[in-house]
Amino acid sequence: MTNAPPVAEKPYKIVFEGGRCFGAGKCAEVADNWEMDFSTGLGAPKTYFVGEDELDENVRAAEVCPAKKDAGVIHVIDRKTGDEIAPNPHGDGTVSLD
Repeated sequence: MTNAPPVAEKPYKIVFEGGRCFGAGKCAEVADNWEMDFSTGLGAPKTYFVGEDELDENVRAAEVCPAKKDAGVIHVIDRKTGDEIAPNPHGDGTVSLD
């Protein structure tokens, strides 16, 4: 990724399956990094790369997302290890994109 900030600065990335979002708005309710795009009616992250200080709120956004039958379409990935931190339905860090 050429536009990505240094890993040391922003060690986590957001992978957002935007095409599967249906606009429940739960992400925007719990995290400052998420907002509703009123032109599309869908949620969207303000940034795809976050630091330690923004991690908890983005994990919460991933956990409350009701899309994909509550599996969620927001994924928080540790850029150092490649492990999925949230929602991590398998409990082993494997990325749960489908």
